[in-house]
Amino acid sequence: MINDSEQEVAPTVAASPRHSVSVAAVVVDAQERTLLIQRRDNGHWEPPGGVLELGEQIIDGLRREVAEETGLEVQPSALTGVYKNMTQGVVALVFRCHPAGDRRSWPGPRALAGHIPGTDGEATALRWASREEVASRTCLDLVSPTV
Repeated sequence: MINDSEQEVAPTVAASPRHSVSVAAVVVDAQERTLLIQRRDNGHWEPPGGVLELGEQIIDGLRREVAEETGLEVQPSALTGVYKNMTQGVVALVFRCHPAGDRRSWPGPRALAGHIPGTDGEATALRWASREEVASRTCLDLVSPTV
């Protein structure tokens, strides 16, 4: 049975703001290049990542999102940033990662375009970008690469 004080609290709890938690992987190779994906929905170039599933562990979600978008397995090495999008209520956790497993499975030095094998289709292209390209954002203005 709910007492009067619980009845007053219940609507407040139900109406409280909700946040989603997203993860992103700054995947860095041996040449210190960063792996970027081109998103199918908006054409933007960005690090792979996405929203955690309810009850999913953070690192498991990070690995799942990277694998879904790039087909790669990664090894996180550090949490590099925590950000909040105030208007959308999204908390983003950004991790520095390194490709795991066999190097032959990593994308080559040129971009891959079209359907990327082993992915969910959210990304239309992958490319490695130098530190300078990322800092100057020139890599973010590229048109879709051709293979």
